[in-house]
Amino acid sequence: MAVTLEQARRVGYTCLKALLRFAFMVANNLVAIPSYVLYLIMLQPLRVLDSKSFWYIEGVLFKWLLAMVSSWGWWAGYTVVEWGDDVKAVSEDEAMVLVNHQATGDVCTLMMCLQDKGTVVRQMMWLMDHIFKYTNFGIVSLIHGDFFIRQAVFSPCREKKKQQLVLLKEHLEKYYRSRDRKWIVLFPEGGFLRKRRETSQEFAKKNNLPFLQHVTLPRTGATQVIMRTLVAPQENGTPAGRDTVMQENKPKGLQWVIDTTIAYPKGEPIDIQTWILGYRPPTVTHVHYRIFPVKDVPAEPEALTHWLYQRFIEKEDLLTHFYETGAFPPLQGQAKAISREMTLSNLWLVAIQSLAFLSGGMWYCILRYFYHCLF
Repeated sequence: MAVTLEQARRVGYTCLKALLRFAFMVANNLVAIPSYVLYLIMLQPLRVLDSKSFWYIEGVLFKWLLAMVSSWGWWAGYTVVEWGDDVKAVSEDEAMVLVNHQATGDVCTLMMCLQDKGTVVRQMMWLMDHIFKYTNFGIVSLIHGDFFIRQAVFSPCREKKKQQLVLLKEHLEKYYRSRDRKWIVLFPEGGFLRKRRETSQEFAKKNNLPFLQHVTLPRTGATQVIMRTLVAPQENGTPAGRDTVMQENKPKGLQWVIDTTIAYPKGEPIDIQTWILGYRPPTVTHVHYRIFPVKDVPAEPEALTHWLYQRFIEKEDLLTHFYETGAFPPLQGQAKAISREMTLSNLWLVAIQSLAFLSGGMWYCILRYFYHCLF
């Protein structure tokens, strides 16, 4: 079939746009990430004198970096519509966020849709595959205190699994409270849908569990560790004690579990390459939230496993309904499902990008000055 002139122009425009976007992304990383690192190096005395203020500033810088990643998709027309419970209501409380995992774009989608949720982004901790440590954003996550989990956690090797879970527990105890984290985000499936679907279905068949097509059965080890480590002794995170003043000063502990379901039109997920290059037409990603009080989540391993399985079975139903109708079903008690279009301020995004490039230029001049002084 012959290619028309109009089609050739369209392809040429798409390629040129992708090339320009890639160049901008590279420049963005080259100025923003080193600036983040250098700012924090300069603020090390503050870390010694006032650790809380240091991590507050780090959190603000971290949120700005995630806003820059969000801008790559936002300006390409990749937007988000939210359904279900309004998570802004619990944005100041501690929560564990459970997300289904289809592609690398899931992380970018979360970075975008959580930008307008108060202090969540700057006070959140991510659990991600250890390979992410070696990407351009790895140094940022390492400084921020995210946990890099090896796939051994999801393998049959018991010793490696136990070792990783011990490391996770130690990491939470060392960094979660000391850096004033509020939300912890994880993908319990342990991998992308396309990679895990077949093995998950085989496992389900052997164990008389439902056949899932749009999600996979979750791994439970990391979730169990988080529940044991972060949930306070009494229900819903209220710590015990006779002194009321001391109670108010203590962290309340994990209070909510936010079940988050990401759905893409026609079940075609966005990957990181698409997010960066923008060659896919504008797309609306749909994100559904359900909030569960942690007091309603069982603590015993077997009961927690069953509870998690039920949530992902419900995710399967949610996604099936979405792919059939283009919308999520209404919450219990609602006659009609209500959606909320998530928006970002272009002016704010431009301001963040401008600050990044100005910071990069400033640090370049400073480092060049010291280089000439020394050499």
